[in-house]
Amino acid sequence: MKRSARLALAGVGAAALVVPVVATAGAVSAHPRPTSHPATVRTSTPIKHVVVIFGENVSFDHYFATYPKAANTPGELSQGSGTPAPSFTAAPGTPRSIATLAHDRLLAPNNPNSVQPQRLTPGQAVTCDQDHTYTNEQKAYNAGAMDKFVEFTSKDACAAPTFGRPGLTMDYYDGNTVTAMWNYAQHYAMSDHAFSTTFGPSSPGAINLVSGNTHGVKEFNADGTPATTPAGGDYTVRVPDANGIGTMTGDPDPVYDDCSNNSHAKSYTLAAMTGRNVGDLLNAKKVSWGWFQGGFTPTTAAAGGAPAACLTTHTNVAGVSSTDYNPHHEPFQYYASTANPHHLPPASAAEIGHDGQANHQYDMSSFDQVVGTDSLPAVSFLKAPNYQDGHAGYSDPLDEQRFVVKEVNAIQKSKNWKDTAIVLAYDDSDGWYDHVAAQVKNASNTTDDAAFCTNAAASGVPIAQGYQDRCGPGPRQPLVVISPFSKTNYVDHHQTDQASILRLIEDNWGVGRIGDGSADAWAGSMRGLFSFEDSRAPQVILDENRGTVASVQRTRHEG
Repeated sequence: MKRSARLALAGVGAAALVVPVVATAGAVSAHPRPTSHPATVRTSTPIKHVVVIFGENVSFDHYFATYPKAANTPGELSQGSGTPAPSFTAAPGTPRSIATLAHDRLLAPNNPNSVQPQRLTPGQAVTCDQDHTYTNEQKAYNAGAMDKFVEFTSKDACAAPTFGRPGLTMDYYDGNTVTAMWNYAQHYAMSDHAFSTTFGPSSPGAINLVSGNTHGVKEFNADGTPATTPAGGDYTVRVPDANGIGTMTGDPDPVYDDCSNNSHAKSYTLAAMTGRNVGDLLNAKKVSWGWFQGGFTPTTAAAGGAPAACLTTHTNVAGVSSTDYNPHHEPFQYYASTANPHHLPPASAAEIGHDGQANHQYDMSSFDQVVGTDSLPAVSFLKAPNYQDGHAGYSDPLDEQRFVVKEVNAIQKSKNWKDTAIVLAYDDSDGWYDHVAAQVKNASNTTDDAAFCTNAAASGVPIAQGYQDRCGPGPRQPLVVISPFSKTNYVDHHQTDQASILRLIEDNWGVGRIGDGSADAWAGSMRGLFSFEDSRAPQVILDENRGTVASVQRTRHEG
C-alpha cells in the first residue's frame, strides 16, 4: 500500500500524538486574514454561484465507456443493498458521436492492451485501488499508443471484500451502476475531452484546481519545522531549486493542518505551497468563497498546545472503514494564506464564505447550513468524506452517488438554483484505463518523465517558467455541468482540464490570473458547455440511493 493510501485509511484506533500544534511550530504560521466581503459582486455571466463537487480517482472510460448504452442485465443486484440494480435507457436524440470505448471500437476483442476491457457489475462497486503515480501513468500511455495500462497501472489483488481481477485497470461501469452520472449527462452537459492538468495522484489534482501550479512546494518535518530537501528531491519535493522549492507529484500532507499524518499518529514529512491560489484572488476582490470537506470538524479540538484530531469514520457499501477527513485532499491547507490549521468552526453562519476564524475552510455541514439561504458563497468547493468520494479501495460509485445527488438536490430545491452552475469533476484518474490522450500543453523532461512527455519537450512544447515535472494535460476524466445555463443532453468536445474550472471562476468574477506559470493561462474554456441565451435547462431531482430520475421540472426563463 502506498503512502497516500496509508494516510487515508487510518481508523479510529490510531492514537493522536501530543506534539506542538503544527501551525505555531517553528517558521510555520498562517497569514493575517484579509478584510470582509460585500454581499454581492458583479459577474461576467448570469452565473452568481459556482459549486464544484470534486470527486476522486475516475477516468472517463471507467464511467462512460459505453455511454449511452447500459447492459440492463436481468437479476443484477447493487452491492451492499441486495436490491435490483437500476436500469438505464437513453433519451431519443442523445449524442452518439462521443469518444467512448464503444464508439471508437475498443471494447473486447479489439483493444490493443494485453487484457480486454470488461464491464464491472453493480455488485462489484468496491474495487482495488490502481497505480496513479506521475511516472507510471505516463508509461501506461506508451508514447500515446495507450496500450500499456495493464503493465504499469493495474493493481489486481486486494483484501476481501474489495473486488479485483487480472487487468482490473481496463474495467468500466455503465448506467446500471453510475446511474446518477449518466442521468446528469442526459439532462445537462458533459465533456468527453476533459483531462487532469498534469499526470499524477490526488494532491496535484487538487492543487491544479485551485492554482493551476504544482510547482512551489517546500518540505517540512512532521513537527512543522523546515526540512532539508535532498539534492535530488524526494517524495514531497521533486526537482528542488537551491532554496528547496520544487514540484509536487505525490500526496504529501499539508503542513498547515493539525490533522495531517493521521492526526499526528505518523511522522512523514509535510508540504507547503509558496504561490497564490484562487482563494487569494477571490479575497482580493472581496468575493465570498469556501472549501467544504467531510470530516473537517475535529473529534478533538486543539487545546493547550496540542493539535486537533480528525478521526471520525464511516464504512462504505462493502463495510470497508476509513476516516472521513483526508488532509491531502484539502488544497487550501497547503497555503498559509488560506489555511485553517486548527480546524476552527465559523463563529456563526454569517461568517461562512467570509473572513473569520475558519478562514474559508469548513466542514460539509456548513455548506448544508447555507445552501438554501442568501449566505451561500459565490464560489463553493465540495469534498465528500472519504467513504463517499469515489476513490477505489475505500469508496465506490454507489456511495459517491449518494453524496453527489444529496448535494445537487439540495441546490436544485433552493432559491439559489436559478443562478448556479454545479461542476462535477475529479482530481485524478486513479490509473484506470482511458484511451484518449490530450494534446500536451506543458512539457517536462526529467527522469520522472516517460516518452509521452519527453517527446513533447523535444518537439518544442514549452516548459512553463522552466518548472519541470508538470507535464500535462494528463489522463481524461469525467466533467459534467449541472445548471439552468447548461446545454441539455449535450457533449462538448473542446479540450479542457482541471485548471479550466479555475479559469471559469477567474473570468466570471474578474479576479485575474494566478501567474507564475499557472495552467490557467492555457487551460481550455468551458464556455461550450453553457447556453446563456436559449431556454433554461430543467430542474432534475434524482433518487439519492439509486440515481434514477424522481422528477423533472422546467426552469422558468427570467430573461
